[in-house]
Amino acid sequence: MRDYVIRRLLLLPVIVLGVTFLTFLAFRIIPGDVCVLRLGLGATPQTVHDCQVEQGLDKPWYEQYGNWVTGIAEGDFGTSMSEGASPVNTELDHRLPITIELMIMTMIFAVLLGIPPGVLSAIRPGTPLDWITRLSSVVWLSVPSFYLGIIIITFGSKWFNWTPPQFGRTYVPFMDDPLVNLEEFVFPALVLAVGIAAPVMRLTRSAMLEVMRNDYIRTAWSKGLRERTVVWRHGLKNALIPVVTVVGLQIGALISGAVLVESVFNLNGVGKYIVEAIERRDFVVVQSLVFLFAIAYVVANLLVDIAYAWLDPRIHYA
Repeated sequence: MRDYVIRRLLLLPVIVLGVTFLTFLAFRIIPGDVCVLRLGLGATPQTVHDCQVEQGLDKPWYEQYGNWVTGIAEGDFGTSMSEGASPVNTELDHRLPITIELMIMTMIFAVLLGIPPGVLSAIRPGTPLDWITRLSSVVWLSVPSFYLGIIIITFGSKWFNWTPPQFGRTYVPFMDDPLVNLEEFVFPALVLAVGIAAPVMRLTRSAMLEVMRNDYIRTAWSKGLRERTVVWRHGLKNALIPVVTVVGLQIGALISGAVLVESVFNLNGVGKYIVEAIERRDFVVVQSLVFLFAIAYVVANLLVDIAYAWLDPRIHYA
């Protein structure tokens, strides 16, 4: 297991570097010029050239990429190409806590909405509870997160005279005012969580149905153990392996969903930041954020693999 983790950690920089390189090339292939967008269509060729020289865009692509990677290694993500914009590091200091809190709350809601209902549905098959759970998962999968967010804001403002507090003020840290902070994040996290909870719920149900038919479960029943002990201690732990896989893979959906949900709920996190950067063709910002997203996704998958060995000691990595 130790050797496997070391190999994965050694492979991590290669994967991340490959992702950033492809992102770097993509923004050079797509038609358009960041300086033209920044200066306007009425800019003269000389003005555009001066802007390119200022931003270092007149240099060969490999030199631009090398300078950027060198800056990343030194902890410097560069400076946004938008006029008057601050360094990317400064923006991340303000925006990253918002996205991290949104993701943590989303995963908590997704696990609570996915695993317990899936277990209850599996141990009570064919009951009204089972049908409600299965129907809910289908509905949650069918409704896009951004559409659900728009519905919540629209009906909240029209019927209850309520709008998310971040529409009228900036981000309030949890330690400054816990109630206002939770009010800012509860609905965005729930909107993002239902789409993740649906596959978790369905897979938990199917995995538990399979596990509960095994001989060791019947042996536990024959010993007179309580249902709670049989289900949660003997059944759920063995059923969690495929569920953990799905939860780990949902990190990608969580990142992409945060881009939409933050824009809908006006949360000035990293997701909204990358949308603004793409609109401006600010590829310095996009490259830096893709770098962070790639690291988060690769590390999440590594943690999933490590969790396998904890859930089932029989699993060994060559």
